[in-house]
Amino acid sequence: MHLHQVSDQNICFNEELHMQKLYEYEILNTPAEESFNNFAKLAAEIFEVTDAAIGFFDKHGTFIKALIGKHAAPEINPYLFNLIKTADEDVVTGNASEFVHANDQSFLFQFFAGAVIKSAEGQNLGAIIIHGQHFQTATQNQLNMLNRLAVMISEKLETRMAFRKTLRAQDDRLHVLIHDLKNPMTTISLQSELVSRMPGADERTITIAEKINSQSKRMVDNLNQILSSARRETGSFKPQKNKINLRELLSKTVKDLNVISKNKNQAFTINIDTAVEIFGDQIKLQELFFQLLHNAVKFSYADSEIRISHQMAENRVTIAIKDHGVGLNESDLESLFMKFSRLSSAPTQHENVNGLGLITARMFVDMHKGRIWATSEGKDKGTTFFIELPLK
Repeated sequence: MHLHQVSDQNICFNEELHMQKLYEYEILNTPAEESFNNFAKLAAEIFEVTDAAIGFFDKHGTFIKALIGKHAAPEINPYLFNLIKTADEDVVTGNASEFVHANDQSFLFQFFAGAVIKSAEGQNLGAIIIHGQHFQTATQNQLNMLNRLAVMISEKLETRMAFRKTLRAQDDRLHVLIHDLKNPMTTISLQSELVSRMPGADERTITIAEKINSQSKRMVDNLNQILSSARRETGSFKPQKNKINLRELLSKTVKDLNVISKNKNQAFTINIDTAVEIFGDQIKLQELFFQLLHNAVKFSYADSEIRISHQMAENRVTIAIKDHGVGLNESDLESLFMKFSRLSSAPTQHENVNGLGLITARMFVDMHKGRIWATSEGKDKGTTFFIELPLK
């Protein structure tokens, strides 16, 4: 499998989506990490060379996350990363002399290989590369192992991102609950102060009222400190609610999953013909539906349909996401949204799962004062997720 240059039209590379994913991974401009260095060392050992690197393509070139080897000159790796970025294969190898001018002394290496690091959605994000001083012919087994390392790096990024999103969602939900708790505590403080000033109140009543007032004020102060800290860390913990067109939101989410669903020849059908507007946080709701639809893709069989529909009732809308996948048993349904629950079903093509997607989805539903649940008729009979949200 040799590298050959291709035109820009053939490159599987969308700058906007790829940069968005890198920002979600929070990988750019971060310090070196031992885990990424270990990936690079393993790659070098597979090919019995000393030099390896892991990099991610950003707007200004390549951000080098890991770099090992005695010949890891700064001029070499950007050049190789660019070759791999513009290749039309996931794993590439070749003789550097085919692409480098013989008089260019800064590229004194003979052999190189690289594997593209892809996002779960199929975006080319970066690469893991190796290069050596002596020409060699890579075996298919070596190339397969290099590609597997690239997949493992992608899975590490996905898992780390999922944990961070879950932690932030937990923090946001907790802060919303604290904010809601502060209002009745403030009322208790004010009412107890009024009681202590009531004409004719005996000394015992005044003493109790003053204690209630003092303790409730102290609790309100503590709650305010927590909320103030949350605002400093995240800017705002409360959902930033605006009018959202439900169909447009779902269509955008489906588009983000196109690459993954096409790999399994799956089709999304959105049965929302009427204009439905909800009042919510677009970022959180989009993440909510992304998690649920991505889950449906993973647990559905190839050549199947994932159907999205809705029902209106008073001031609420219920969205149903129905798949034709592996289904769930009664025990699964009971523990579906619990932390670290182990379900009996598994992805149909052994996709990576971390168990955090549904937890995050539920927290975002809670923050919108909604409900989420699932139904299934059993194994291999598919699953339907229901999300009930207030319109305002």
